[in-house]
Amino acid sequence: MSIIDGKTAVPRGSSEQNGFAEKDAGSKNLSAGSRESYEETPLFCSLTSYLTWGLFIIVAYVRTFLVKIGVERQKLREEAEKYSKGFVPLYSSFESIYTRYIYRRIRDLWDRPIASCAGARFDVMERISDDHNETFKLTGKTVNAINLSSYNYLGFAQTTGSCADAAVDAVKEYGVGPCSCRREVGTLAVQKELEDLVAEFVGMPAAMVFGMGFATNSTNIPALVGKGSLVISDRLNHASLVMGIRLSGAKIVTFQHNDMKDLEKKLREAIVHGHPRTRRPYKKIVIFVEGVYSMEGSVIPLKELVALKKKYKVSQLDTDGVFSPFSQAYI
Repeated sequence: MSIIDGKTAVPRGSSEQNGFAEKDAGSKNLSAGSRESYEETPLFCSLTSYLTWGLFIIVAYVRTFLVKIGVERQKLREEAEKYSKGFVPLYSSFESIYTRYIYRRIRDLWDRPIASCAGARFDVMERISDDHNETFKLTGKTVNAINLSSYNYLGFAQTTGSCADAAVDAVKEYGVGPCSCRREVGTLAVQKELEDLVAEFVGMPAAMVFGMGFATNSTNIPALVGKGSLVISDRLNHASLVMGIRLSGAKIVTFQHNDMKDLEKKLREAIVHGHPRTRRPYKKIVIFVEGVYSMEGSVIPLKELVALKKKYKVSQLDTDGVFSPFSQAYI
């Protein structure tokens, strides 16, 4: 998150006062290397995937037509007309077709019950269906599988190990928690200890720890920016950042994901022209990015972002990530 003091903005029409002429030596190469390379999906895989889904949808509509003309009997439940008359339907026609003829075919791949701790590996309960995945029957067998769908990043969900032992010791000493906000019940000593440790780690005099990452972003961003400010946000920022930015009331401009050249263009326009209506400088310009983008797995090009900070005289730069300096990444 980069913050630019509103005082650094310049009047519209100024070319020399902005402090960054077009012939700046670093401007041409600023975006070099800022684009991350991803493994391209093979053309054969893309074509076969789209063709398969297209075939599924065509067959689904054909079967729906056959049901309407009475050639095929409807085997699955549907919303009774006598109960839905006068009310908004519970689902659209396409949702019904998709659920009945597409999702139902592969429903056994989702919502699979497990019979063990949801750790790095878990036991998935085997099941079969005799009615085209309308209902399932458990066979009593389990399949040991790798867990790729859990938020158990650090292994806190394990039943054994250092995390589990520390959790048991904490419950014995502090209980299960006050089950309320700190303002009502108070702050535990372990919470204060955690905040002191975080402050020491990031090199700040104090820190405030929130119990939920989504709430941290969505509720605190309005305290940083508001009306009269400008937010320049990466278009692939997490939903918590997007919600907090919208709640702030600031003007929002997005730039292409990890594209420092596009970011520089938006930043230059904001500083030179100011607010589009009044042409006055913004009170504050904030650039929101993520250290590691959770959906894509991409990493912010920090060197290029710091170069922008120095070039445009950014007064403060904070980039939050899931890595530490010891792993040669950013915090």
